[in-house]
Amino acid sequence: MPVRDGRGVCQKTQLTNNWRGVVVYPSRNIDTGETERYVELVTSGRITRIYLDELDSPASPSIAIGTVKLVVEPESSALTKARELIDFAKQQIDSEITQREFLELIETIIIYKFPQKSREEIEQMFGFSELQQTKVYQEAKQEGKQEGKLEGKQEGKLEGRLEGKLEGKLEAVPLMLNLGATVEQIAESLDVDIELVRLVAAKVNTDK
Repeated sequence: MPVRDGRGVCQKTQLTNNWRGVVVYPSRNIDTGETERYVELVTSGRITRIYLDELDSPASPSIAIGTVKLVVEPESSALTKARELIDFAKQQIDSEITQREFLELIETIIIYKFPQKSREEIEQMFGFSELQQTKVYQEAKQEGKQEGKLEGKQEGKLEGRLEGKLEGKLEAVPLMLNLGATVEQIAESLDVDIELVRLVAAKVNTDK
C-alpha cells in the first residue's frame, strides 16, 4: 500500500497482518448495493456486511450489540431501548464500577441523541438515584451547572466530560471495546473517523 513519508516521498508499506473489513448498516434497506468504486474490496471475500436490525435475537440479547444499535435507534423508541439496556446490564454485569460506566455511556448517547430533552425527562428515564451516580451529574453538581449540562439549552455549559461532541463520543470508545464491539463498528455507529477510534483503542491497550 503506497503511503507518503514526512518528505512527501511515496513509499510502499508491506502489510504483514491479515485483515478483514466490516460495513455496518442500520438496516438492509440502507444498503444500496452500489459497490462499483470498491469492487476489488467487495469481491476479495474480506468484507462483511452487518445489518443492525437483524442482529441480536430476543432469546439471546447482547449488551454490546444493543448499545451499538441504540446509536441508530429511532427517536420514538430510543428511550425505551435505553431503559431496557440499563435493566439488562444490571442483571448481566456484576461489577458496580462497570455498571456505572455503562450507565454513563447510555446517558452520553441519549444526551447527544436528544439534546432538547429537559433534566426532568432524563431523570424520569434513568431514575433520579441512578442519575446521581453518573459522572455527568456529579460534575454538574460540583460546577453548579447541572441545568446547562442536562438540558443543553445554554451554549458553552456542556463542559467537562461532555465538552465537545467529538470528545464525548471518543470517551465512549473504551467501554464499547470492553463490551465486544470492534473498532469498525464503533467508528460507524458513532460516526467518527476510524483512525481516531484506533488511537483511543491503542491507548487503552497501552494503559492495561
